[in-house]
Amino acid sequence: MKRCIPILTFALLLAGCISKQKSSDMELAKTILADQKLAFVDSLARQVIKEGFNAGSGYSQIWARDLNTFIETALEERTEEEVRGAILVFFKMQQKNGEMVDGYVLKKDFTWHDDTPYYSENDSEHVGFKNTVETDQETSLIQLLGKYITKTKDYSILEENIGGILVKDRIQLMLDYLNRERYNKEYKLLWGAMTADWGDVQPHDDFGCDWNNLSNEAIHVYDNAMHIIALKTLIDIMPDAKKINEWKSLKKEIEINTMKHLWDKKQQKFIPHIYPKDSPLPEGFDENKIHYHGGTAIAIESGLLSKEEIKTVNDQMLENVRLSGMPSIGLTLYPTYPEGFFKGWMSKPYAYQNGGDWTWFGGRMIQQLVLNGYPKEAYEEIQPMINRVVKNKGFYEWYGKNDVPSGSGKFKGSAGVLSKAILLMNDWAKETLDKN
Repeated sequence: MKRCIPILTFALLLAGCISKQKSSDMELAKTILADQKLAFVDSLARQVIKEGFNAGSGYSQIWARDLNTFIETALEERTEEEVRGAILVFFKMQQKNGEMVDGYVLKKDFTWHDDTPYYSENDSEHVGFKNTVETDQETSLIQLLGKYITKTKDYSILEENIGGILVKDRIQLMLDYLNRERYNKEYKLLWGAMTADWGDVQPHDDFGCDWNNLSNEAIHVYDNAMHIIALKTLIDIMPDAKKINEWKSLKKEIEINTMKHLWDKKQQKFIPHIYPKDSPLPEGFDENKIHYHGGTAIAIESGLLSKEEIKTVNDQMLENVRLSGMPSIGLTLYPTYPEGFFKGWMSKPYAYQNGGDWTWFGGRMIQQLVLNGYPKEAYEEIQPMINRVVKNKGFYEWYGKNDVPSGSGKFKGSAGVLSKAILLMNDWAKETLDKN
């Protein structure tokens, strides 16, 4: 009988902990549902997104990488037909080599200097453009298409005939393009140019967005995590496709190689880049000290990290915010690249993608905290993002030191990720209260 006492004591302690956790969860749930700032920000986000599919004020263009992050809210604020039409223009603008554009604009609005415009015989009304240093255009389009189908159940879009090729077949042409043009055979991972985390501006180049003789081939987590999510999307929406086994095999390969080559087990973080050829880094600069917040958030979304690893990297982000003095975990990266490494105004630390604070990615980290069992952390860490929207009555593109707003004042990517994060928190809160 005496040997049963420790077991009984443990059971009572466990029951007490569970009861305490339930009570704590219920209090958090009530707080979330009663938070009027969350309701205000969601309402404001919907007003902004209702205005159209362009990236935001100051942007006439519709970008795949942006639309991917607010399409779910857009489907609740605009008609299904409008969203469907916006998606199909991307497929109309697909190039003959299978390549997808970053985005498009009406020809009359093509007013900025771009010496490499994209045209298509399938669309006479639009001009396409592409920041070729990045490798997330095709994967962004696949993801936003999947979100559209999941929400609307409109599988007929896959059968839409564009220039004699069905949308579902054009998707495979995109994957073939990536495999042919942006796949490193040694590491078996996608590559792009060296940029700051998820960014689309390379160093040592005045313009910075086009692949040229100043570019450096680089492999990083963001592009490959986006590829994993895209493949998972295809597996979910087209389970009977002829290529399904190939997609599953490729997804597994990228997952294994991303963790093998890019995950630093000792430091419990992703390394910034692998440079298969020449490195652009100044002598003596240790890039592996830099934490990439945005790419890490997307890696979590792709399922690469365990729950324990998610907690570790989230703690690292919080510590980076403290050390940097920046306002939120939207902090792109820390520490920053040295002044002058990037050209132009991005050469300054904590400017734009070199350490600027972007809700566009910070909000996606909040979403993942909710989805992976960290609602308390999510609610606490979203507060700086919510407070500045309330203060500024808008969604700025990025924030500098002292929370100074910069860029577009109605940046729909920021609005979209916050709206979805709020929805996820509210859903968690309602389910928690219903269960108890």
